Parts: sequence; structure tokens; C-alpha cells
Amino acid sequence: MTAENPNFPIVGIGASAGGLAAFEAFFAGMPADTDPGMAFVLVQHLAPDHKSILTALIQRYTRMQVFEVEDGMTVQPNCAYIIPPNRDMAFLNGCLHLLEPSAPRGQRLPIDYLFHSLAQDQHEHAICIVLSGTGSDGSIGVRAVKEAGGMVMVQTIASTEFDGMPRSAIATGMVDFILPPAEMAAKLIAYVTHAFVKPPPHTMVSDSNAQSALKKIFVLLRAQTSHDFSQYKPSTIHRRIERRMAVHQIAAIEGYIKYLQQTPPEVEALFRDLLIGVTSFFRDPEAFQVLEEQVIPKLFADKSLGGAVRVWSTGCSTGEEAYSIAILLQECMETLKQTCTVQVFATDIDSRAIATARTGIYPMAIANDVSPQRLARFFTPEPGDSGYRVHKAIRDMLVFSEQDVLKDPPFSRLDLISCRNLLIYLDSDLQKRLIPLFHYALNPNGRLFLGSSEGIGDANDLFSAIDRKAKLYQRKPDFHGMQRATPSSYMPAMGLGNGSHNAGDTKAALPHKLPLRELMEQALLKELAPPSALVNRQGDILYLYGRTGLYLELASGESGVNNILKMAREGLRHDLTIALHKAANAQATVQATGLRVKTNGHFSTVDLRVSPVAVGSVSTPESSLYLVTLYAAPPAAEIAQRVAIPSSPPDASAPAPAPAAGSESSADADVDATVRIEALMQELRAKDEYLQTTHEELETSNEELKSSNEEMQSVNEELQSTNEELETSKEEMQSVNEELSTVNSELQIKMADLSQANNDMNNLLAGTGIATVFVDHSLRILRFTPAVIQIINLIPSDIGRPVGHTVTNLVGYDSLVADAQAVLDTLLPKEVEVKTTAGKWYLMRIVPYRTLNNVIEGAVLSFVDITEMVKTRAALFKANELLRLAVVVRDARDAITVQDLDGRILAWNPGAVRMYGWTEAQALVMNVRERIPPLTYDTAQAQALRLGKGDTLAPYASERLTQSGTTVKVLITATALINQAGEVYAIATTEREAEQKVDKKNAASPRG
Repeated sequence: MTAENPNFPIVGIGASAGGLAAFEAFFAGMPADTDPGMAFVLVQHLAPDHKSILTALIQRYTRMQVFEVEDGMTVQPNCAYIIPPNRDMAFLNGCLHLLEPSAPRGQRLPIDYLFHSLAQDQHEHAICIVLSGTGSDGSIGVRAVKEAGGMVMVQTIASTEFDGMPRSAIATGMVDFILPPAEMAAKLIAYVTHAFVKPPPHTMVSDSNAQSALKKIFVLLRAQTSHDFSQYKPSTIHRRIERRMAVHQIAAIEGYIKYLQQTPPEVEALFRDLLIGVTSFFRDPEAFQVLEEQVIPKLFADKSLGGAVRVWSTGCSTGEEAYSIAILLQECMETLKQTCTVQVFATDIDSRAIATARTGIYPMAIANDVSPQRLARFFTPEPGDSGYRVHKAIRDMLVFSEQDVLKDPPFSRLDLISCRNLLIYLDSDLQKRLIPLFHYALNPNGRLFLGSSEGIGDANDLFSAIDRKAKLYQRKPDFHGMQRATPSSYMPAMGLGNGSHNAGDTKAALPHKLPLRELMEQALLKELAPPSALVNRQGDILYLYGRTGLYLELASGESGVNNILKMAREGLRHDLTIALHKAANAQATVQATGLRVKTNGHFSTVDLRVSPVAVGSVSTPESSLYLVTLYAAPPAAEIAQRVAIPSSPPDASAPAPAPAAGSESSADADVDATVRIEALMQELRAKDEYLQTTHEELETSNEELKSSNEEMQSVNEELQSTNEELETSKEEMQSVNEELSTVNSELQIKMADLSQANNDMNNLLAGTGIATVFVDHSLRILRFTPAVIQIINLIPSDIGRPVGHTVTNLVGYDSLVADAQAVLDTLLPKEVEVKTTAGKWYLMRIVPYRTLNNVIEGAVLSFVDITEMVKTRAALFKANELLRLAVVVRDARDAITVQDLDGRILAWNPGAVRMYGWTEAQALVMNVRERIPPLTYDTAQAQALRLGKGDTLAPYASERLTQSGTTVKVLITATALINQAGEVYAIATTEREAEQKVDKKNAASPRG
């Protein structure tokens, strides 16, 4: 195995959004204990500015080695290769090459790029798989792989996360298998095992049995599709049949025939495979450039204002090249500022391809073939970036129809025929039939545009080359008196006869009243003119005059254009060839005398003359005609060759012989016999003349019938063309009707959506409970929500009235109209807190009403209930006041405490902690008695009772115990705390240290 010629299949896998799960399912379905024997190249739409971890993720699901591709990496079997970010990847000579993307980020098609190069490099070893993703990337590459004889798989729509790419690939009609990713591996291995592991069936057509099997396949195809493929190139037929056999894993061709008989859809699938044609916009750019510069302008040169330019694109497939020619014609008309009717007839036998061409919608990948300027001028992007649609102005130029160029009548009066990459699939006999057909269909000086691998063969007498590299040819002009070829000459299947005389000249022989001068000239020609033939440079007979049968005879074999050099009898051919060659080169008359021509068992002496005939004012050697004239030798000379005649008369002095006995009666008998013979000879000559006249009349009638037949053929073609145009108009009307129906459906859906959105908005506004009023520029009410009724007295009939004419329930606010008008004037929002008579507070917000186009069409007044917020704000204000008081209590150096009427301590500030030593937590579980020395307890009890009754006490001195047991002299200010009911619920004390601490034992002495 070498990198340049690997003998294992290469599988290209493309995915986009949702592709990781598809990759996982695909590789999880691969055999865990065997190698697949193929290589896998993965392309996914990756972010260009982030490092990819796809290589590590794929490695989890396969036993194969997984590589991120480096430039020039050689592909090996049983390996997987991952595209790196921000790169396009191509396959060449068994190696992967990385390129900088040339397209903008949103228009890159790396999957198509890989598939196309894979098909060109690996041919039937190329396999492509399209997985989940958006857009249409991969569909163009699918066509290329199928054309190369490869195989295509696509993920089922139901199993995808995003179905754009699979749908686009399936729409090409070139997919072999549609499977979930988990089932693809088994089918792929089975296909590869059948197609590549076993020896290729090269001997399939080597014997008579295989040939018979192929004919049976052709019979089945013709029976179901009405198309005959028996004269297509065998290599193409064999490759397609072998590929279908591999798809279905059928080993013998006899088994495939049975499968075709039992499965009619397979006949259709084989038919589609045989019709695969890869095409694209402006394919072979150099050839299209020559067409644009050297051919298209000349099509309009001889056209008058409003004239018609007619083009026929045969084998148009999905229509890309037909549209390309139409674009060139439109650009040329705009450049020349010339208005003509342009008709491009595009035909193909594939009905699905024609249907695709008629829609005129192509994937986004055509941006690689069409320049940005043409893309902007002649195409319209489809919604969702699903593709491009050809502009209607270009679409109207084309007439698409299903037609078999091999058996259906051609179009006529054409200025250009484009037949690219069709002839390469046909054998030489079909090509020889098609080239004259194109010559017949073209106008004088019409052009023929063939594919890069095609040519006109030996039909140099019909076409001259404009550019051999670009495969552009020009029809050689008609000669005066030359019969224009008709389909009957090369379409025997249509039941048309062959003609060799000019229809125009035949009409001249019709019996009608002629002037005496012409009558005499014709009589003289019949009497004096020798047998003659009008031929071209190659010797093709254009017109015969006189009885040439003595010197010319039809050659054996298939009869086509009669050539005088092939028909010349023995003794004439050699000298005639030399004379015609000399006359053509020297453009002068050439003579040859005394030629002995063998005619009907004996020899006749003939004089030959070949003379150039002027065709027009400008004559070239290629376009010149030549008159070949044959002069019979004088009768005397002819007799001299047959009978020996004495060179001198007999001697008159010699004695005459004596008459024999009975000579008189013998002489009489001889005279009678001579008379009878002479009479019979005269009668025979009369019969011969009558038969000759009858024969000439029959030939004249035949020529008239042929002429009528040709005219009827032309009329039939015109009617067919008109019918096709009407059919196209019908299709266009149907398309317009469908578009209108679609638009109607879309409008109905939009109306339903708008109705739903309106209901949703009404429910939203009602559900939020926000009172809202919509007004226009004049402050007239447009709409309001139910909640606004509590603020402004509105009823449904108030819609359309000025908001200033309504009555509000607002207290102390009467500038509603002025504020709304100010917002409309300044476009600045305004917020005001307002209060209703019910005591509720609202935040009124007035803002401009803006449309989606940022146009101001009024104002929106909204009222948000902030009653609770106002109450909370007031409570917060009070809380703030209490907070400030708490700060004072916290930061005071005096001990501040609160106790209930039972003496339980309720509050204990930091000052008390510093003065007495108990923490706040310890103090809150204590009773005030625990802090009072026993000797002062009664006094303290009495004071507490007075405070509980609401009396006011002046500051007094007392003693308190600390945590350490010492006694502190304090100055106490006690205050009763009274609730809203006027009841004392607690006592607050402020205690300030008066003297130094004393021992606990000294505290027993009585003190006030």
C-alpha cells in the first residue's frame, strides 16, 4: 500500500450542531474486537478561536487511533482523523492538507470541501456520511461522491438534534442509506466487505451469459422508465451496476436481475444512479469566460430590436449550467443595452432533476462557484439561510422540460446549444447521430458548446472550431442549393426516410406554368447537359443531375451522407479523388480524359471535369462547392472499342461476289427480320422512355412528400415548442398559485399568532394588576386595563375620548394632562406618586409609546400600587428613629437597663456590662433582686411599686451589686414605660456610678 494509491476505503464524516452525540453513537456501534479496515476523516463546524477537544472525546468511544490532522498527514487504515479549528481540509494523493479558509466565517463549507476532494482523489473508494447539523453543508459533496462511484449515508431525521444538513443531503436523491448513527457502522462494514474485500467483478461482461444478463437489465430499465441504456458506454453502466450490487450485497449479476424483477423501486434507483450528473454554476470557468467574451455578444449582433435569442441546454440535470448561460445572456443584454427575447430550453430525462431546476432553489454552497456580485444581483437568500433562490427575471428566461434527446424531436432555429458532459456517457454511434442533430437544430452560424472531455469527432464538415480548448464550435453555413439536414437522416427510430435532394429544388420541379424561356432552357438541359454532381470539399453529394448511375453506385453498409468518392465505380475513383483535391487546393478547373469506367460488365470511356462553384460574394476553400461533370465518349469511338472497324474503305475495283442460289428469298427474309427488330427496338425505347418518365415523376412525388414531411416536422417542432412554453406557463401559474396559497397560509398563521399574542398581552396586563392607559399624540385613550378603573373612572365607550375629559379619583393631583403632554414634547419619562380617595398610593409613570421602528405614536400611563411601600417607608422612618435611640443606648457610658414589673431584666446595654460585669446574655436571665443589696431591697421595692402606678420619681441614690460581689453606689433615674393603652409594662433605669466600690460585708450597713 502507498499513500498515492491506498487500497482501503476512506470514510468522510461531516456534522455540525448536535454532531457530538451522533459521533458517539456511530463509533460506539463499531466492533470492539476487530479493526474496520478503513480510515475515517471527521469534519465538524468548530469555533475558529477555541481549541477543540473533539479528538479526546472521540478517543473515548473507539479502539482506533485518533489524530488531530496536521498539514500533509498520510492517511492510514484503522485510524480516525479530526479537522482542527479554523481550517479547511482537502484530500490529495492519500494525504490530508490544511488550508486557511477563504470564505467568511458564516459562509464556510468545510464538509463540501472535503467530500469533493475525497471524490476526486479516491473515486469509488470514497464514502461520505452526513450527520446532524444545520444548513446545507455536505449536499454538494454528496453529488461529487456519487458521481465518482462512491457511497453515501445520511442520519435519519428522527434521530437528529438538528435536521438541516441531513434533509439537504436527502433532497439530492443520491443517498444510499438513511440510518440512525448507531446502525451505520454495521451497514458500512457490510458494504465495504462486499465491495472491496472480494475481487472486483471485472469478468462480469466478458462472456455471452453476462452480456445477456446486461441486456435483461436494459429491458427491465426500458420497460419501467421508457429509456434505453443499451448504447451508453459500457464502463459507466458496469460501474453503476456493480455499485448497486454492492449496496444490496448481491454477488452475482443473475441475482441482481431477480432482485430488480421483484423490487420495482430498485429499477428506479438504478435508473437514478445511471443519470447521476455532477454540475455546478459556471463549471469550467475558463470555458465559460470564452463563452462570455467570444460567443454571447455575437448572438445579439445580428438580432433586431425585439428579436429572439434561442438556446438549448441538453442534459441540464438540476439546471445550474442553464441558469449560468441565462445569467451571461442577461449581463450581455445589459452591457449592449439591447432588448431581445431570450429563451433557454433546458431538457433532461430525469424528472426529479427537472423538478429541482424548476424550483430554482440551490444550497448555500453555490457561493463557492458564483461571484459575490452575481450572487447579489441574481439570487435571493431563502429564510433561515436554507439556500439561494434564482431571481424571477432569470427564471422567466428558462423553459424546463423532460425530454430524451436521443428519441424526441429537437428544438429548432437555435442560436446556441450547450451539451456538456452528456456525450461522454454515449458510445460513438450515438455521438455520430447527435452531432448532425445539433447541426440541424442550429441557425446558420449557430454555436455548439461541449464539455471539456467531448468533441465533434469527424464532423468537421458540419462545424468549425471557435476555441478547441473551451470546446466551442460554430455551425458551418448552409450553401445555396444545399439541403439542410433533417432529423430523418439520423433518427431512424422516428420512422422518417432519408432524403438526398434539396426540398427547395424539388419545389421547382412541381408542375406549374413556366415562362417560355425557362421551358426552353430546361429542354436544352435535358438534351445537352451531361450527368453532373454538386459536392463539397470532402466529396459529400449535395445535388445530382442526370443519369449518374453508370458512374456511381451506393456503397454497402449503413447509409448516411452520400459521398461521391465512395460511390465512384471502378476506374473513376482514383482520378476523381485527385481531380477534386487539385480543384479544391488551386480553386481552378481540373480535367481528366479517356477514363475507362467499368459499367454493368463492360467498360465505358468517360471524360471528367471538376470546377469550383462560387457560393457567394465571399468564398473560402472551406465553404466552396464543386461541380463534377462526366462526359461520355462519342458513339463512334465506343463502337470502335467494341467492334473491329477497318481503317480504310474496301477497294471499289474488286469484283463483287456472285449471289448464291436462293439469295433473293434470303434477302427478303433478312429485310423482314430487320424491320421487325427495328420496330421492337423502337417500342422498347418507347417503353424505356415511358418507364423513365414514370420513374422521374415518382421521384418528383417522393421529393414533394419528403418536403411536405419536413415542413410538417418543422411545424410539429414549433407546436411542441409552443406546447412546452404553454406547459411552462401553466407550471409558472401553478407555482404562483402555490406561492399565493403559501402566503395566504402564512398570513392566516400570522393572524392566529397576532390574536394569540393579543390575548396573551391582555391576560398579562390583567394578571399583573398594573393599571395602564395607552393614549395617542392627541392624548385620546386607545386602550386601558381593568385595574385602572379604581384610579380613573373609565368605561369601554371612553376609548377615543381625550384623557382630560375623564374624572380621576386622585387626591391633590390635577396635572395629569400637562405631564402627559410634557412627556410627548420632551420624550423624557415622568414619575409621580399619587394618592386616591380610597387612601391607596400609586406610582404613576408616563413614558413615550415607541413602535418596533422606533416611531413615537403616543404615551403609556401606568399606575403601580405602592401603598404597602409607603407604609413600609413610614415604618422604616420610625424604625430609623428607634435605631438612632438604640445607638444612644448602646454608646452611653451609663448603665441602662429595662425590667418588667416582676423584676425580670429585659435590656442590658454595654455600659451595664462595663459597670457590673455581667454580660448581656447573663443579665437577661437574672432578676433585678439579684443586683440589689438586701438592706436596700425594701426601698427599691417601694420605688418600683410607685413607678408601676405611673408615678414619676426624681433621680435617687442607691446601691447595686456587681458580678464580683462588690457594692457600687449609683445615681438612678427610673422611668415607667407606658404602652398605647396607657398601661405601664416596664421600668427603664439609667444608673451612673457615684462613689468607689466597697466590700460586700460593708454593704450590710443601712443606707437610703
